[in-house]
Amino acid sequence: MNADPKTIAPAPDASHPEKSNHNGSIEPGPRSSNGVRLWMIRIRALLFVTLCATFGVLLLILPWTPKWTDNPLLLSFPNLRDFVSSGFVRGIASGFGVLDLWLGFWEAIHYHETPNLTH
Repeated sequence: MNADPKTIAPAPDASHPEKSNHNGSIEPGPRSSNGVRLWMIRIRALLFVTLCATFGVLLLILPWTPKWTDNPLLLSFPNLRDFVSSGFVRGIASGFGVLDLWLGFWEAIHYHETPNLTH
């Protein structure tokens, strides 16, 4: 009995990322876990940028509103209220807001995906 090489299916290769099941259809292998990993990285980057932008705008604007000093926490501590209402502390808080905005936008601009996620 001679076998024709054109009709014999090749043996499955262990390094091939897909595997076939018993009925001959191909199922995704390790690539599907790389896809999930890629989407997790994308979601993490999106959440980080959103969080940085939100806190940055909050720290940039909030120190210059009455809510910064006229809150129930500071009303019972007049010395702390005077310190927090100083221009220096408000400027430091706004500076952290600008830094936070810059960090979020820098991360968004410099985001890149690696084609191979095997590490």
